[in-house]
Amino acid sequence: MFGIDPDTGVILIKIASVVAAGFCMGVGAIGPALGEGFVGGKAMESLARQPESEGTIIRSMLLADAVAESTGIYSLVIAIILLFANPFIG
Repeated sequence: MFGIDPDTGVILIKIASVVAAGFCMGVGAIGPALGEGFVGGKAMESLARQPESEGTIIRSMLLADAVAESTGIYSLVIAIILLFANPFIG
């Protein structure tokens, strides 16, 4: 179809999938990194102001970090799907 060898089309799809997976992980890691850094910094400020509520602050910080990291895990899943279970290659 359109003068492209079928093997060449599959190779192009594989190349595009690898590039897309790398881009997905690159962009998908920025959000969690910024979010976790911000949460950690604010937790340290809170601990400096109220050291007596350390347990509550650290528990809330860890929960917020887990929620922020979930978006990075989603992008990892998409990248793995693009690399190993590519829906575009039949």
